[in-house]
Amino acid sequence: MTDEDPKPERRPTDIRPRAGRRSADASQAAREDYSRTTREVRVSVRSFFLADQSQPDDNHFVWAYHIRIENLGGSTVRLLRRTWQITDARGRTQHVHGEGVVGEQPLLEPGEHFEYTSGTPLDTPSGFMVGAYHMILPATGENFDVAIPAFSLDSPHQSGRVH
Repeated sequence: MTDEDPKPERRPTDIRPRAGRRSADASQAAREDYSRTTREVRVSVRSFFLADQSQPDDNHFVWAYHIRIENLGGSTVRLLRRTWQITDARGRTQHVHGEGVVGEQPLLEPGEHFEYTSGTPLDTPSGFMVGAYHMILPATGENFDVAIPAFSLDSPHQSGRVH
């Protein structure tokens, strides 16, 4: 969170995450809106506005996002931590850090992928998220970051698409 808005309000952990799944079957590729590859690890993201959990009259807007992490390289990698920057339509940014994703620190062998769904609330009808996964190569102990592409959080309650 920013210094301008120090009160902890609705955080991404308020959304019930769906547990991840692993697979080496590339035929199950999810349709993606945003994708980025860093060091042979591809992160694909798709966001969804959750009208049934949102209360626009109370400035409470909720999104789910589905993420697919694919190991395209030849070495095993493990996701240790995540960092998010969540920015609302007023430009206020929350910084969220945590261990793993959805309670796991997935180990991905070459060719495997891991998928999960989580979410975030905002008090504005739009915003965006960007982040990084902090990874390790277990064989060597080398740490590296994998970029999570910036993606928009759009709802039908915004005055126009700005993201």
